[in-house]
Amino acid sequence: MDNLYVYGWLGIIIVLVIIEAATFNLTTIWLAGGALLAFIFALFNLPLYAQLAVFLAASVILLVFTRPIAAKYLKVGIQKTNADALIGQTGLVVMDISEHEPGQVKVKGQIWTAISESGEYIKENTEVVIMAIEGVKLVVKEHVDE
Repeated sequence: MDNLYVYGWLGIIIVLVIIEAATFNLTTIWLAGGALLAFIFALFNLPLYAQLAVFLAASVILLVFTRPIAAKYLKVGIQKTNADALIGQTGLVVMDISEHEPGQVKVKGQIWTAISESGEYIKENTEVVIMAIEGVKLVVKEHVDE
């Protein structure tokens, strides 16, 4: 019966590593680490409750303490687009932006539909700063020289 636990944990490790390799979302790798420790406990014929306890404890500890570090260095889940590079850039209003109607802003040679961040009126030929992107519209505010 003890060998059943060893093979069970080995099977769990293999399945979790395959899932992680297929998705690379840093979700199941922490469980695989816990399963590895439980596998080692099973090799030493420790009771099932000890195997389960070390599996749960190790998985939680790995998840809580190492996932933020790994996510930071691997940049998992973050997909920047070229449009994101526009945030913080300046542009020129080529069509008035009013409270109720979007206008247009020229940024790096391209014309974008734009709305005012505060809802205020921004007239043509005013320099603006891009604060965000909502869908296909730039959210801008008037550029103030410091």
